[in-house]
Amino acid sequence: MADISDHYYEKTGGPKHGSPEDRGSADRYYGRRYNPHWEWYGETCGGRIEKDQMTAEEIAEYDRGYHGETGEKVWFEPEPREDY
Repeated sequence: MADISDHYYEKTGGPKHGSPEDRGSADRYYGRRYNPHWEWYGETCGGRIEKDQMTAEEIAEYDRGYHGETGEKVWFEPEPREDY
């Protein structure tokens, strides 16, 4: 598999959208099960890379995102209670 690690991080140092770390973080944040993968995006197309196609480094990056995420999506806020 070609080395495309330069596609993983933004110039600001954060994980790029679709990178293994980004996907791991998003899966954990949205309450999805552990499922290593990542996605690439081009000018006119994209694709999904599944675990069996990932390198050990890519899986480690997914793990870093998944296990490092501390936030959790709040799916709804209860309505404020009004006592009359």
